[in-house]
Amino acid sequence: MNSGRTIGIAGAGSIGCFVGGMLAADGRRVALLARPRVIGEIEAGGLRLTSFEGADQTIAANRFALSENPSIFGDAGVVLVTVKSADTADMADIIARNAPPDVVIVSLQNGIGNAAVLRNRLPGRRVLGGMVPFNVVAAGHGRFHRATSGDIVVEQDEAHTAEKLSVPGLKMRPTDNIDGAQWGKLLVNLNNALNALANLPLRRQLAQRPWRRLFADQMAEGLAAIRAEGIRPVSPTPIPAPWMPPLLRLPDAIFEALLGRTMKIDPEARSSMWEDLQRGRRTEIDYLQGVITEIAERRGLDVPVSRRVVELIRRAELEAKGSPGLTPEQIRATD
Repeated sequence: MNSGRTIGIAGAGSIGCFVGGMLAADGRRVALLARPRVIGEIEAGGLRLTSFEGADQTIAANRFALSENPSIFGDAGVVLVTVKSADTADMADIIARNAPPDVVIVSLQNGIGNAAVLRNRLPGRRVLGGMVPFNVVAAGHGRFHRATSGDIVVEQDEAHTAEKLSVPGLKMRPTDNIDGAQWGKLLVNLNNALNALANLPLRRQLAQRPWRRLFADQMAEGLAAIRAEGIRPVSPTPIPAPWMPPLLRLPDAIFEALLGRTMKIDPEARSSMWEDLQRGRRTEIDYLQGVITEIAERRGLDVPVSRRVVELIRRAELEAKGSPGLTPEQIRATD
């Protein structure tokens, strides 16, 4: 990777703007492929990055190449793909037409299989899988707030891409087991849909035992499904994935003490799926709970909570009224 070349952000939403902003703050050349609304906000007041740790910095708009036109990837040395999973194939075609043949493509997306889609659509290009453990909230007016903790993990390669992309405040760690890391993140991300249905900040949701028990049941179903596939997930937290369901079921005071030691969550953090519902956008439910239900179908497993959550999220998408604000009991109930 030539550090003097542009780092392209393919789909500058919440994660893309935060990562791109941190890279630009360290002096890297960054090109943001973004929607007009995002471009307008950044041009009006710069790109402001805040975090649960109290960090607050604004990067001037002239520090970026900002465009809806993917030709801004013309001299890219790296392209970080941050679009929704359903848009991966289309973005791969855009990269194929606009980025140099030697560009390194890194998938920083939720779900499983995005790197495989990119490799299939970009033969001969170097594609690396990645995993972003933290949550970023689009607060409006060009501000993007990091609301949870963790380091980005990137598939290890001989060029040491992960290390070269690391900057102060945004560490990227190489791994030789990116599949395990992505499956571990998928298990944690099963709470995204619950948070979207709850219409509560993440920390307040996780502070309530009925919500945690529902999350635990989701994780137990997910663990059973991926074990049936012969997969060993790597947890994005210090707590091993098999330990999570029983820990989630603990009384509130004990769980709160454990959570505070392992993961930092901003009091106002919410899941990206909640934001999708609020904005009337398509969610990634098919790439989270949908993956578990698909495995269950093939393996003959019973995953009633996962199926119910998929049903409720799809209903909320169709109604387009934002989060329905359900209770754990309503989610467990059948119509």
